[in-house]
Amino acid sequence: MEIIEILREASKRIYENVKDLPGTDKAAGDFGLGAGGDISRNIDIIAEKTVLDYLKEINFKCVVLGEECGRVELSEKPKGFVIMDAIDGSANAVRGVPFFCSSLAFATENKLSSISDGVITNLSNGEMYWASKNQGAFYNNKEIKVHKKDPIYKIVGINTSGASIELINKLQPIFEKYDHTRHFGANALEMAMFARGLMDIFIDLRNKIRIQDIAAGYIIVKEAGGLLLDSNLHQLDADLGYETRVSFIAAANQEILDEVVSQIEK
Repeated sequence: MEIIEILREASKRIYENVKDLPGTDKAAGDFGLGAGGDISRNIDIIAEKTVLDYLKEINFKCVVLGEECGRVELSEKPKGFVIMDAIDGSANAVRGVPFFCSSLAFATENKLSSISDGVITNLSNGEMYWASKNQGAFYNNKEIKVHKKDPIYKIVGINTSGASIELINKLQPIFEKYDHTRHFGANALEMAMFARGLMDIFIDLRNKIRIQDIAAGYIIVKEAGGLLLDSNLHQLDADLGYETRVSFIAAANQEILDEVVSQIEK
């Protein structure tokens, strides 16, 4: 079985196991801090266990890097790393806000740039995004590309959750210039929607994002033709460590990138 099919099957199983939980008491609970530093909720635990059980079932030789469970070695001779955020947007999921997802990716080495496959599933409806290196990006079996034309409305995705006052002040010109800014509470799903052409640029400069949050989005954005840069406007890359935090800008093209960055740099 190809790796992308393994990730897709694991993602489908997550959806089946958690689809009735959002907004219910069973979604919540407090299981302490996960490896990523956030409180683990019951829906997180169920979703991660679903993936781990499946990978063990098929004897997939890998090291799992989970948001909650941490590093789990499933083989002494792994083929690579499964990077897992089984529930991205846990707060939305617990409250029943229909915007949260699973994010699964596979990397051959300890680098973001070695990611070869990624799957993001919208867990509120089962819609799936996926990509494999040099094979294109897909949404429900239809190939997708970032938005290249001049849009009727420019939509700027921007994550400012927990941002410092300094960063808010730096970003203020963007809020003044663009009438349509968005953040829905799940970076992975927002990256997937950007790759589908529903946003023109997505910005997160808080230096808080973990690799688990963007691993699948990384390959999906790339395969959809998007630019993916760090805060210095270099090609985004990082190690897969739990202490690693990144900032990034995903842009549909150089024109929108230059336009928005010029507002930040004023």
